[in-house]
Amino acid sequence: MSTDVVIAQTTIDDEGKAALLAAGAVERRLAACAHIDPAFTAVYRWKGAVQTEKEWRISYKTTRSRLPHLAQWVKEAHDYEVPEWIVLPVDGGSEEYLAWVVAESTEA
Repeated sequence: MSTDVVIAQTTIDDEGKAALLAAGAVERRLAACAHIDPAFTAVYRWKGAVQTEKEWRISYKTTRSRLPHLAQWVKEAHDYEVPEWIVLPVDGGSEEYLAWVVAESTEA
């Protein structure tokens, strides 16, 4: 069962910044909710060197129609030169929960 709901993810290097990115999107109705995962270690290549940093992942629950607005807002609010932006389809779930996500991320 395909749905209109998606999970969009980004990461950031500061817990306070993660909280601002999560709350800002929900306050603007760009997402119904956002989860902030506990800090984890990220290992990645950046500008020719391997980096190891602590990051927090933010997972937004939103709709495909709100996704472009959320993506633009995160890009503007994020301080990384190239922020992670991954979108995962939601192929099923509780009808009540999915309806709530749609209702809460619909522009007022």
